Amino acid sequence: MAATTTTARKRPSRKPKPEGQWKIDGTAPLNHDEEIKQESRVLDVKQRVIDTYSKGGFDSIDREDLYPRFKWLGLYTQRKQNLGGEFTGEDNSVLEDKYFMMRIRFDGGICSTAQARAVGEISRDYARSTVDLTDRQNIQLHWVRIEDVPSIWEKLEDNGLNTWDACGDVPRVVLGSPVAGIAKDEIVDATPAIREIQKIVTDDEFQNLPRKFKTAISGNARQDVVHEINDLAFIGVEHPELGPGFECYVGGGLSTNPMLARSLGAFVALEQVPEVWANVVRIFRDYGYRRLRNRARLKFLVAQWGVEKFRQVLEDEYLGYKLPDGPHAPSNLVDRDHIGVHEQKDGNAYIGVKPTLGHMSGEQLIALADLAERYGVTDLRFTPFKEVLLLGVEQGDVDKLQSDLEEMGLYSKPSEFRRGLLSCTGLEYCKLAHVTTKSRAIELADELEERFGDLDSPITISLNGCPNACARHQVSDIGLKGQMVDNGNGEKVEGFQVHLGGTIGEGANFGRKLRGHKVLSTELTDYVTRVVQNYVDQRDGDETFRTWVARADEEALR
Repeated sequence: MAATTTTARKRPSRKPKPEGQWKIDGTAPLNHDEEIKQESRVLDVKQRVIDTYSKGGFDSIDREDLYPRFKWLGLYTQRKQNLGGEFTGEDNSVLEDKYFMMRIRFDGGICSTAQARAVGEISRDYARSTVDLTDRQNIQLHWVRIEDVPSIWEKLEDNGLNTWDACGDVPRVVLGSPVAGIAKDEIVDATPAIREIQKIVTDDEFQNLPRKFKTAISGNARQDVVHEINDLAFIGVEHPELGPGFECYVGGGLSTNPMLARSLGAFVALEQVPEVWANVVRIFRDYGYRRLRNRARLKFLVAQWGVEKFRQVLEDEYLGYKLPDGPHAPSNLVDRDHIGVHEQKDGNAYIGVKPTLGHMSGEQLIALADLAERYGVTDLRFTPFKEVLLLGVEQGDVDKLQSDLEEMGLYSKPSEFRRGLLSCTGLEYCKLAHVTTKSRAIELADELEERFGDLDSPITISLNGCPNACARHQVSDIGLKGQMVDNGNGEKVEGFQVHLGGTIGEGANFGRKLRGHKVLSTELTDYVTRVVQNYVDQRDGDETFRTWVARADEEALR
């Protein structure tokens, strides 16, 4: 019998699904979020707030304006009070309260005392006296009613402030060195570039990006804007032939898929920064992935292309010219914040103070503005570490002003525990949170100070209510990511996944996770004090906490 042969049929290869890249797949929307953004200019909703919603109240708001168009106005509904973490993930109709978080932009962290006073008065009159400094140099208010929003906007605009593009799929606030123009260790003052970007940031062409876009620009040698975790960053360098300018980084971000920004290897002069910024944003608009929102950040495009292709597309397709190669800025690993007293290049001083967790009251912000002006200070700055700086303090006034600030609860000599402590909003207001963060963080700081007094090693501790990393837990010495965990009796309760030894700069990493290690919220303070005690007992001389964690036995970290 003759042998028979069969030929395997080759399956036709499936055409890959379109990613929603406008320049490749066309602009037809591939999901409902993209449909909403294309229906009308998202900022048109501002007029509907003024004409309709503020008069009709919360229940008159169209749901597709509420989600997502209100984000472009800097407004999110806040979480209903007393809803535990077990409710997180429910529909907005379950989670939302009829009040808003309002985010006010301070590009570069620049704020005058008059502006601070105005925001304090708005907080006092319309937001139950809430003032939260954020790690993106914004201020957030809570308990804002839609009926009061037009009056708030009017007062903000009278003082040169606004909330536009503070949220949404747009270029968010531009981080900048809070001591630009005055610092002795400055390479180049980036303020002119930030001001130019402010003029174009709300242009129509930038109002429909695949997702949010975060920028950081600093010409300070301290590298004080956490450039490694931004979509686009410019960091000061000295070119051996072209003088001071910037190294350009792209593709950083945290959340559930953390990635570090990568240097393009290009040198960007100060006057080129706004043009390079605009064209990187255009690349993101045109080539960013829009089909799946969890892949719609610039970091995924950079990971797919690589920096060589990204730079080539930027230069050939968008800029129309080549950028010169540039030097790599040496990494500054510590002392990125500006706490304490520092001499300015004009001989005056600036003072950096840390409100605990960046939380203040409206009255406290007003009092700060009044106090600063009594000392002849009119320039304040907010920082990416939730600090407030007072610029231009005469040397003879430093000690007395420090004392007056301490009486207000604003410390220029905080313990390392309080200095390095960050927390997101948590269950108090955030619909994404699983756990309470702020009260836990304050309790933790109090206990650490009582137990140890202070450390001679910098230590960053971050409490995050969910995986989104608003408090940067993945790059903290002790990073705590909130989640519901089993308490051993089959019940889901508040707890944290632990990340240890995270850092940015040279040797950057996202922290060490111990297999299966979760900590109940009720046991958090005991856990952290135990780890810090092990560090104190086991460290070698002046070894930093960060170095010790890298070599410590797993048992010492549990």
